[in-house]
Amino acid sequence: MRNTYQTPVLDELDPTTGDLELEERHSLRRVAGLSTELTDVTEVEYRQLRLERVVLVGVWTEGSVEDADNSLTELAALAETAGSQVLEGLIQRRKQPDAATFIGRGKVDELRDVVVMTGADTVICDGELSPSQLRNLEQQVKVKVVDRTALILDIFAQHAKSREGKAQVELAQLQYLLPRLRGWGEAMSRQGGGAGGGSGGGGVGTRGPGETKLETDRRRINTRIAKLRREIKSMKTVRETKRSRRAASGVPAVAIAGYTNAGKSSLLNRLTQAGVLVEDALFATLDPTTRRTAAEDGRVFTLSDTVGFVRHLPHQIVEAFRSTLEEVAQADLLVHVVDGAHPDPEGQVSAVREVLGEVGADRLPELLVINKLDAADEETVLRLKRAWPDAIFVSARSGAGIPELHKAIADRLPRPAVELRLLVPYDRGDLVARVHRSGQVLQSRHLDDGTELLVRVDERLAADLAEFRS
Repeated sequence: MRNTYQTPVLDELDPTTGDLELEERHSLRRVAGLSTELTDVTEVEYRQLRLERVVLVGVWTEGSVEDADNSLTELAALAETAGSQVLEGLIQRRKQPDAATFIGRGKVDELRDVVVMTGADTVICDGELSPSQLRNLEQQVKVKVVDRTALILDIFAQHAKSREGKAQVELAQLQYLLPRLRGWGEAMSRQGGGAGGGSGGGGVGTRGPGETKLETDRRRINTRIAKLRREIKSMKTVRETKRSRRAASGVPAVAIAGYTNAGKSSLLNRLTQAGVLVEDALFATLDPTTRRTAAEDGRVFTLSDTVGFVRHLPHQIVEAFRSTLEEVAQADLLVHVVDGAHPDPEGQVSAVREVLGEVGADRLPELLVINKLDAADEETVLRLKRAWPDAIFVSARSGAGIPELHKAIADRLPRPAVELRLLVPYDRGDLVARVHRSGQVLQSRHLDDGTELLVRVDERLAADLAEFRS
């Protein structure tokens, strides 16, 4: 498998790409030879993740050969997003991964030959490896070995911008790192038991810094994890306060969710002119963006972009980002964006719904939106329309289908429960604005003594408007 991915040149005035932020990110691209490293951890070998020239390897245990190819293709896209050059890809057919080295003994020799032939400095495995699998495979191929989980965590570390996002990513990294501490390698000395020059307990020459070093690292990491959890908990309190204010205002909330790189941010920009970053890369968006917009009938609602999902999203990420993902579960409507040009859109939908179920968002009303209509072939579009007859087909880039999407969102927004006919004096324009902001104006006309309105509002606003009923 060779490196075939190209980042398209973006139009200068494309309203869907957030060009300024994109330019800023590209100006900070990883320089070859540098690495993303955890802070506040002493000299632990595994804290350094350098991805430069890589060979991919996967184990195909179930499904079709197309599924295996798609999985390795996605791993290649992840590796390139992390800043590496993909040189080759290998897949082994097995009933289950090898307990010692992930791939079988013969495949390890073949992998070593490929590493030598290509000059690769890193092997990336398409799965989460145990500490012993990582160690054994590294010893045999003689280069750095990284698994899919570490790769995704590295991408998250590069892309996090907000204080909360950085804290969540660091927490996930440390939780992944903790069971994989290896100190200074196989030659590291270990502290012996017993005292001074006694005859038992190890004695001279057996007391070294090794075990003390590991325990120091573990203690520092556990202390840091506890601190990060406290920080994230306090940030969650702030977010819940903001969420309760939005709920009190009666403004409906719509969350955009979907597979990574499905075009969620492009869609948000197209619907609201939000100007958020859009990049043809996986996990370009980590920090949620919320914008207010209005339906054609004037009802105001919020639209929130969220972190993208992926197959086998590391459980450390789901746990660390749980407070953010729970924002999705509190929405009134879920807009589920699917990449219509992807080789396996059905697999994307299944992966997203699996993660949504973990955070309690699988019970929300869902509007399926098939994006990238301009890039999908006609046969695929027809197949997806048969599979999902109620889905909306759009292109965030060209604008095709966007009016239909606006209407579909408006039709699914919760409608206020109380219908009132009002006569509001002209000096109470604030109430009229409030109705427009959080209610629905069905009719409006201007009379001599005020504005006559037929509205639908929630019970709280209905109580405030009671004196103006006509």
